Amino acid sequence: MAIHLSQDTSTQLRESIKRFVAEHMDQDIGDLKAMMLLDFCLKEIGPSIYNKAISDAQRYFETKVVDLEGSCYEHEFQYWVPKSRA
Repeated sequence: MAIHLSQDTSTQLRESIKRFVAEHMDQDIGDLKAMMLLDFCLKEIGPSIYNKAISDAQRYFETKVVDLEGSCYEHEFQYWVPKSRA
């Protein structure tokens, strides 16, 4: 599954990459190089991060489903139960 970003997100990431390179590598790069680096990251690094996020989300929801009855159970027929028992 390819990772697609909105134009606004791509623009913000491109500017962030340019700033990072300027501040940490003392080089100024243009939009083309920044976009090439972003494309590389999306294709090479992105799937690993995406897969880890999906795995984490799956694990989280599995723990919630295991205790679904315990966390979402509601006692039935409680209208006529005396107040001391409710």
